[in-house]
Amino acid sequence: MPRSSKSVSLAGLFAALADTTRLRLLNLMAGREVCVCHFVEILGQSQPKISRHLAYLRQAGIVTARREGKWMHYSICAPADVAASSILSAALAVLGNDRQMCADRGKLGRTCPAASPTGNNPSCCRKAESA
Repeated sequence: MPRSSKSVSLAGLFAALADTTRLRLLNLMAGREVCVCHFVEILGQSQPKISRHLAYLRQAGIVTARREGKWMHYSICAPADVAASSILSAALAVLGNDRQMCADRGKLGRTCPAASPTGNNPSCCRKAESA
């Protein structure tokens, strides 16, 4: 997981982790880069709502984004602060044991097999579908 150069406050980190939708987003990004279109499909929520939560996570300094064509791809970046990074890692580890979180990861694997757990998701699976 790459390190963030942005300063992360513990209060901001805990606030970012205090929402179920944001936890589900982080769970899906654990160890990989994910296109926003997959978040919308898997979580069954509107794109504007997903984007607001992703913006919150970006502002908290724990998520980074990159654009590829019309698609935005998101991934987790560990805070530079050791304590904040440790808290984020512990939260991600706990999410791995939650039934809903496991179901979400299973949906991601079925929805986009190219969403590699190594973070090498070269393009959105839907790119080919929409072309």
